[in-house]
Amino acid sequence: MKSDIVVIGGGASGLMAAYHAARALVDAGLDAQVTVLEKMPRPARKVMITGKGRCNFTNVKDWNAFSGHIRSKSNFVKSAFYNFPSEAVVDWFEGFGMATVVERGDRAFPASHHASDVVDTLVNACHSLGVKIETEAEVASLTQEPRGSSPLKTSGSAGPLPSDDGPLPLMMPRVAHFSGGTAAEASFCVKLTDGREWKCRRVIVATGGLSYPTTGSTGDGLRWAAELGHRIVPTFPSLTALVPKGYKVQEDKDLHIDRSTPLSELGQELCGVQLKNVQLSLQIEGTETDSEFGDVDFTDGGLEGPVGFQLSRKAVKALVNGSRVSLVLDLKPGVSLTELTVRVKELWAEIEKDPRSRGVREKERCRILLGKLMPRELIPGFQAMHPEIITLERRGRADTKVWVNLVSIAKALKAWQFDIAGYVGYERAVVTAGGVSTDDFVAKTMESRLVPGLYLCGEVLDIDADTGGYNLQLAFSTGALAGLNAAKSLI
Repeated sequence: MKSDIVVIGGGASGLMAAYHAARALVDAGLDAQVTVLEKMPRPARKVMITGKGRCNFTNVKDWNAFSGHIRSKSNFVKSAFYNFPSEAVVDWFEGFGMATVVERGDRAFPASHHASDVVDTLVNACHSLGVKIETEAEVASLTQEPRGSSPLKTSGSAGPLPSDDGPLPLMMPRVAHFSGGTAAEASFCVKLTDGREWKCRRVIVATGGLSYPTTGSTGDGLRWAAELGHRIVPTFPSLTALVPKGYKVQEDKDLHIDRSTPLSELGQELCGVQLKNVQLSLQIEGTETDSEFGDVDFTDGGLEGPVGFQLSRKAVKALVNGSRVSLVLDLKPGVSLTELTVRVKELWAEIEKDPRSRGVREKERCRILLGKLMPRELIPGFQAMHPEIITLERRGRADTKVWVNLVSIAKALKAWQFDIAGYVGYERAVVTAGGVSTDDFVAKTMESRLVPGLYLCGEVLDIDADTGGYNLQLAFSTGALAGLNAAKSLI
């Protein structure tokens, strides 16, 4: 089978690449075929679960603010961003009828907060330009045809191009040939696992990384790129749960702790707790290397939430490199330790004076105090990890005095340390750090420097960013630029 441009991967970057390639070809008056090959039964499976199904599809910050959230080489994606900035992405979706809303942190969502609206818009936009989306089309290999082989040519009238659903594609006469040149002579063979073969003149690899393999991201694009001579930057999970020591029932010392590993008693006490407006700091080998303010969640995976995710990339990389990693939680970032100590002592004095405290044991008074300083559901885990806040003084064989250490409580509130045992792997990591080296690609076109006619976009490349809409924006921007330039090279 033949197609002028084949896009491998029907995710966010692949669908946007297919649309912009088809748009450029239609605008040029050409009826060249663009085909998307997606291994899963439906396209954009990962988009469907983004943001817990709400899909924070971009972040509307300008480049200066946006680029600070890119964790790889931000200069590589600068051209792509300016070609299709976040405001233009919002306008694009709205232009296809999807209402949007911008929330705290400049995060843009579909107004319905349904990720399916983002997917439907991408798919319908592609269909409107005659893009063919082949599902359950798993690619086995990608090879470059020998130099000098004849480029694909089409002639005659093709009639309507087939589509899966949505509006009928445009009908246009096919052109007899495209302009020559070295790049125009590129030819590729895409073999599917079912034995079919696609011949194409341009190929765009948009297969994603290794994260959430159940959605189809299994690293195929990394392998094909390496086979074609490209360098691969070592990959590791990012935006993932960090697992504190003692949080899981762990039988081995593997850093990758599967999310399905049972929780320990401590993990059960902490799981489900959500903290707002706290400070979380990352320590590597005892030295603070990063700190973030915001929200933290304790889940069945470990320590997550927006702030946990922000620090996870650097934490995982350090763990992989053999370093000791800790997270230090400040539950009261708005006050100093001295101020907090005074406040804790004042609250304790109030409890002691309260008539309701008469006859109440010290340990119960301690829980009352902690209830005034943190969410009640956090107290069991806090006490389990800070036994120093209660001191037992033996005065005789039958006489034991219980002391509540108020200073220790204040210190623990300001610096609750979690030594990190490992991390949840690709099975639930939001993105993959590392990937195909961007040094092997032209930033202004997304075309390979080594293989003319080959374009890469999205997470398969060594590009990743913070949580908050940044990664999907990079997928859309790099996809749009790859599609546009793949088409332009045929015009």
